[in-house]
Amino acid sequence: MESEKTYRVMVVDDNDDVRRLLRKVLEAAGHEVVEVADGEGAISRVEESVPDLVLMDIRLPGGMDGLETTSRLKEDPRLKRVPIIALTASVMERDRQQAVAAGCSGFIGKPVDVATLPDLVKKFIARGPASH
Repeated sequence: MESEKTYRVMVVDDNDDVRRLLRKVLEAAGHEVVEVADGEGAISRVEESVPDLVLMDIRLPGGMDGLETTSRLKEDPRLKRVPIIALTASVMERDRQQAVAAGCSGFIGKPVDVATLPDLVKKFIARGPASH
């Protein structure tokens, strides 16, 4: 039987509990998880290793929110093909449009459905970044 492919997923969220939950779910599915609490941390962690997918909280503390962080990450040529998925409790259409405009490939509402998250990660990676 062929083993499942594992991926490196960067979780960018200022909430420790959210990061811990996503790590637990994704590691149980066999993925490697890199946790980051803010936009500046996400930019610097990418220097160490490029993820296969980024789960990006839109509301981040500090000088860079998730949209600006996404835009900055997408400027890095190594991340052009890496899907960045917006995570937010804000599910208004305007929020979705802003996330896509910043470079997000998809959108997952909070609270995250942990039962479907591993499959969503695989689907987003297989689909790649959105072309707009």
